[in-house]
Amino acid sequence: MPDTPPSSARAIAADITAGRTSAREVITGALDRAHAAQARLNCFTLILDDEALAAAAAADEAVAAGRPFGPLHGVPVAIKDLTPTGGHLTTLGSHSTGDWVPDRSALVVRRLEAAGAIVIGKTTTPEFAHSSFTYSPRWGVTRNPWDPERTPGGSSGGSGAAVAAGVVPFAEGTDMGGSVRIPAAFCGVVGFKPSLGRIPMTILPSQFDDISHFGPLARCVNDAVAFLAATAGPSDEDINSLPLPFDAAATRIDGLAGRRFGLSLDLGYYAVDPAVEAAVLAAAEALRRAGAVVEEVRLPWTRAVSDRWLDLWCVFMAAFHGHRLAEYRDRMDPILVGLIDRGLTLGAAEVKRIEILRSAMWDELAPILAGRDALLCPTCAVPPPPVTLTDDDFAADDPDGRYGGLDMTAPFNLLSPCPALSLPAGLTPQGLPVGLQIVGHRFADEAVLGLGRAMEAALLEAGLTEAVRRGPPGT
Repeated sequence: MPDTPPSSARAIAADITAGRTSAREVITGALDRAHAAQARLNCFTLILDDEALAAAAAADEAVAAGRPFGPLHGVPVAIKDLTPTGGHLTTLGSHSTGDWVPDRSALVVRRLEAAGAIVIGKTTTPEFAHSSFTYSPRWGVTRNPWDPERTPGGSSGGSGAAVAAGVVPFAEGTDMGGSVRIPAAFCGVVGFKPSLGRIPMTILPSQFDDISHFGPLARCVNDAVAFLAATAGPSDEDINSLPLPFDAAATRIDGLAGRRFGLSLDLGYYAVDPAVEAAVLAAAEALRRAGAVVEEVRLPWTRAVSDRWLDLWCVFMAAFHGHRLAEYRDRMDPILVGLIDRGLTLGAAEVKRIEILRSAMWDELAPILAGRDALLCPTCAVPPPPVTLTDDDFAADDPDGRYGGLDMTAPFNLLSPCPALSLPAGLTPQGLPVGLQIVGHRFADEAVLGLGRAMEAALLEAGLTEAVRRGPPGT
């Protein structure tokens, strides 16, 4: 695979607009890396060579003519196959969608392109984004750049793999239970779930869904900020979009001295792999050395949190995709079919009662956040698992009665106004990435990204993330 990863998004745009390089050179390099990554990892459903090169030519013509340009002028970006892009096959990872080619891109894509970004391809997702493993009957298995025998996570696994492999500085993902943060943790990149409504959610049948978010997977926090600056902000296309502008300047803070954090290693109920626990504790100690106060806290949550999120997820799948079973059941992922079947059995009152649990969760988290800047915890309870496993392998309790779940992200989709950032925390002794999750106050996206930027610097200075920053072997 090529050994020259891309610069940051803003640096790429600055070089293009200053004439130090051309958009054609940048996009050609990204396309070359995309084809190399595809051959090894199967992380794309489409690579848009001709279209991307034509857009690069137009970007270079704009620079030569002195026409106005956006902050992401000529920057390559990849878009998840769940998200419609006009004129491109969009399958949602399923045979049941046929050969749908939407005539209009989702708002998040239109905003990226309006800022000057160039879409170079569509990235893989499990069928209807249902899984923490990126596999679908239509597109097969996507693999992790750090170890191709392991999963990149899901459901934005293709985007995570593409960013980690150095194809693009950032890629778009969606997050309903951790689908941006899980692949970020497993692939050693940054993943951000903004607060609900910060980026308008326009791709679902319902505008009133309250667990779904767009977010970036990025090589660094600066690139996540650049993504938010281009895509956040209200729109009548989503009635629940927040009437808040995004202030990129507010993401710059003066270090970590005096900042206060709560640390929960298990959220009260998870069985956490010792290698993950060790990496998170080492990260916490590095933050203390940088001047932060990090205090271990106790959350009284139980496995009911993850179980009720799963109930809600089953209903989500049943409501939005249950109609597909009659014709396509035998061609759909069996785990997805099981989710839909379960969702069809859950009654309205039972689903409504999930809100009572969510309210209790907030009543228990709010006092921990009070007087602190954020809660810290692992992003995932385990390192990247082998591609031969499935979500069902992470459903049982361990012998001590702790929940053997894969991710520690879904609880914060139940508390969807709270932004959550996954930051690389280092590598396990086996050389696999671990993510540190930073959960902030309601709607405090800029604050969480600012803290993430400062933590990123502290962890790098402590020597914990040098290998992660260099990227997977061979990239």
